[in-house]
Amino acid sequence: MAKKILVVDDESDLLKVTLLRLKKTGYEVFGCADGQTVLDMARQIIPDLIILDVYLPVINGDVVAKILKKDDQLKHVPIILISASTATLDEKAWGSRANAYLKKPFEPEDLICTVKNVLG
Repeated sequence: MAKKILVVDDESDLLKVTLLRLKKTGYEVFGCADGQTVLDMARQIIPDLIILDVYLPVINGDVVAKILKKDDQLKHVPIILISASTATLDEKAWGSRANAYLKKPFEPEDLICTVKNVLG
């Protein structure tokens, strides 16, 4: 059974490319573009991994990550934070208890490698 990955990014082109790359690698993928929707979707599908942009409409990704880590049903789900704003990315990842982070733009190989490392 394929691992389920929820990708959250408000940049529609990057979201599409990321979903396509992960799907071609054999994952079952889901996508959304804002912080509230990811909370709703995550509770519905219980993904194996969430790839989460830091800066999102409605609720920022680092805040979403903190909410997810307090949710009994979802706190075990690993999170990879992504952002083009690299100045505080490591700090936001640490503060939100994310499992890893990637700086945008990232190479597809770096994405797949990070996903595989986080999923084990």
